[in-house]
Amino acid sequence: MVEHVSSYYAATAAVTERPALQGSIRTDICVIGAGFTGLSAALHLAELGYKVVVVEAHKVGWGASGRNGGQIVNGYSRDLSVIAKRYGVEAAEHLGAMSLEGGDIIRQRIHKYAIECDYRPGNVFAAFNKKQMHELEALKANWEQHGHLSLELLDLTALKQHVNTDVYVGGLLDKRGGHIHPLKLCQGEATALESLAGVIYEDSPVVSIDYTGAEPLVKTAQGEVRAQYLVVAGNAYLGNAVPELTAKIMPVSTQVITTEVLGEAKCRELMPQHTCLEDANYMLDYYRMTADHRLLYGGGSVYGGAQPADIIAKVRPHLEKTFPSLRGVTFDFAWSGNFALTLTRIPQFGQLSNKVYFAHGYSGHGVTCTHLAGKLIAEAVHGNASRFNHFSNLPYYPFPGGRLFRVPLTVMGSWWYIARDKLGI
Repeated sequence: MVEHVSSYYAATAAVTERPALQGSIRTDICVIGAGFTGLSAALHLAELGYKVVVVEAHKVGWGASGRNGGQIVNGYSRDLSVIAKRYGVEAAEHLGAMSLEGGDIIRQRIHKYAIECDYRPGNVFAAFNKKQMHELEALKANWEQHGHLSLELLDLTALKQHVNTDVYVGGLLDKRGGHIHPLKLCQGEATALESLAGVIYEDSPVVSIDYTGAEPLVKTAQGEVRAQYLVVAGNAYLGNAVPELTAKIMPVSTQVITTEVLGEAKCRELMPQHTCLEDANYMLDYYRMTADHRLLYGGGSVYGGAQPADIIAKVRPHLEKTFPSLRGVTFDFAWSGNFALTLTRIPQFGQLSNKVYFAHGYSGHGVTCTHLAGKLIAEAVHGNASRFNHFSNLPYYPFPGGRLFRVPLTVMGSWWYIARDKLGI
């Protein structure tokens, strides 16, 4: 039995224990993974009347879904302008039409199932220099071409209403963004699924799947599930259960630290509007205030998914540069978590057979896109795969160099962008 990592989220969420799968069962839908993708797909399918079983290797929200920065950031890890250049205007239009839907699904879930997850509206992208500010201006214009009209450019004075620091020159406010306590959201969605007769088995790692027959068969350590359809939603924590999927993603770790309680007055001083923020660097930092008045600060990505020996030492200098008044502050929590990166930085949706669907590789934009992915999978299973296919028809490639060389090659490629950020070019 593997418990949640020692995070702020695990310490402040009411976690329900669920049994392990034992013996053989049959169901309409089997979902591998009780993170956001799996829970979103399962809940949408249960709402459509399907009998759903979820098998999770550890705990609901144990992976990236319960460890991330908790920011509702719309869109994808590559801008729609990049998608248009790479895949064509039509592809960008289709993906753009869905790019706000993940955040809307989250808000709908919170309202419909009365999920208490510390939701607050608004997120800010912050620019360190004029070049990044011009990029945000172009981003706003491109978003608006796809119908996103809830964006506001912020000059330095306006930005100070969201973050009281001198490190930025301006920013962009997305009023349809926001932030949540991700593990509380996971637990709330799991409870919602169970209210619709869905069943979740924890501590049930998948050892193999067989989709060569008429019905996929999923074998776990102590049981098995035979289903009409299978949804694979393990993402960065899928392991070797489905080896044909692992070559096209690479785990990347991100680090998060959370301060001691600062008090409401200090939090209001530093971030007056309680929005969340991420900067515009290639290797970005992100942060926000928690419901109990702490600063939660993340960054320090590591390709390959390795956890730094000292998470606080890696992230503290960034936090203290942003907020000099917090130099020497005590940190109560520090943890690491992996997300899945694709070579294109576009999430990969697809099928292993006409009965097996998967979605993964959100490349750092998983909170919203996972919820969209679950809905599109449910639509496809229910007979309308048109929107799912707008993603699945995009070309996807394995990382060059295979497992041995994908990390060093990706790191070398990233140096160019990191140098550009530092030089402001």
